[in-house]
Amino acid sequence: MRPSRVPVLVVCCLLAAPSLTRPAAADPCVECHTRVTPGVVSDWNLSRHAANRIGCAACHGDDHRSNADVAQVAIPTPETCAGCHAERVAQFKKGKHALAWAAQNAMPTIHWQPPSATVGLKGCGGCHKIGLKSAAEQRAMRDAGRGYGMASCDACHTRHTFSVQEARAPEACQTCHMGFDHPQWEMWSSSKHGVRHALKRDGVLPPSAAAPTCQTCHMRDGDHEVRTAWGFLAVRLPLPGDAQWAKDRETILMALGVLDPEGRPTARLETVRAADVARLDEAAWAREREAMLGVCAGCHARAFAAEQLAHGDEMIRRADRLMADAIEIVAALYRDGILRRPEGQAHAYPDLLAFHDAPTAIEQDLFVMFLEHRMRAFQGAFHANPDYALWYGWSELQRSLTSIREQARALRAEHAAARAAKPGPARR
Repeated sequence: MRPSRVPVLVVCCLLAAPSLTRPAAADPCVECHTRVTPGVVSDWNLSRHAANRIGCAACHGDDHRSNADVAQVAIPTPETCAGCHAERVAQFKKGKHALAWAAQNAMPTIHWQPPSATVGLKGCGGCHKIGLKSAAEQRAMRDAGRGYGMASCDACHTRHTFSVQEARAPEACQTCHMGFDHPQWEMWSSSKHGVRHALKRDGVLPPSAAAPTCQTCHMRDGDHEVRTAWGFLAVRLPLPGDAQWAKDRETILMALGVLDPEGRPTARLETVRAADVARLDEAAWAREREAMLGVCAGCHARAFAAEQLAHGDEMIRRADRLMADAIEIVAALYRDGILRRPEGQAHAYPDLLAFHDAPTAIEQDLFVMFLEHRMRAFQGAFHANPDYALWYGWSELQRSLTSIREQARALRAEHAAARAAKPGPARR
């Protein structure tokens, strides 16, 4: 399959070679780009591609030969990589990373972000670019002159070294898995797992010491199908047998817009299903939990591992209790006409996926409570980081709920005072 072509700046790619097996010194692409983009050539010379005489044309086609026909340069896609790495690309396509682009574009207010943050890759798109793009999306990116971010594999095996060693290092995950709503890097690196890894690198611990990295737990044996039992948002179906937890999770699912106030699935549920951000049946959850237990059992007793993962589940249950209370407080303000329901919102529940575009301070606090504090509470528990689970997670959830309650009381008092001050009908 020929790789797709897009207009690109010469500075961003190696150009096509007449022969895939010609020595590098005689390759006109290398000769030219040693002058034009020396860093690119230097990286390629360090790569296994160069060592195995995989020339530029293997990825970029052979239609470009001068600065007059730069538009003929082909930009690689995962299909390009699959020509040699079929098994790994097939694994990748079954995992959550492949759905990252779809997940970004499924967010209800994503189109309000600056294009530089999305298709320009300077915000959400900078990490979510790893996801697969449809043929139509690829055409649109090419037509807009944005040919970057289509290869997916180079998000971890960065151009043009495409190093396996780089992608195996935990730092390869750091760029995306850090920060506001998913600080896995910070959690792992300061956990006992991460600390032992640092000590092992420094020679304090011997090379044989157990020191799990991101890849140890989430890419066992190099498997590129990366998943977790709970999914990104830690909500799943079916609802649990615990009546209170079932009610709380239902409230959260309503605020995520996947259930209506009667508990019936909405159209957004299909979007969530397509982006695979949640486990929607018991078998899918159990399969991923069993896989993780197998990983943990490589270093720990299986009973200990099961107990620790169960504590993570419990943290989600407790966090959901606080989260549901906060959601219901804001939903009651909608129902009582104290807060105006955002335009286009189908029912009287706040939309947690509106993110920073939520229109009032109390709704903003609810969004932060869900995507920052709740995420840190349960992710900290699963990443064996007690400080994140408690002080950056659970404690902040409690503080947020207190603030939301106080804001709601103030809004109700202000609303009541405004109604009392409003003149009534004239008396005779």
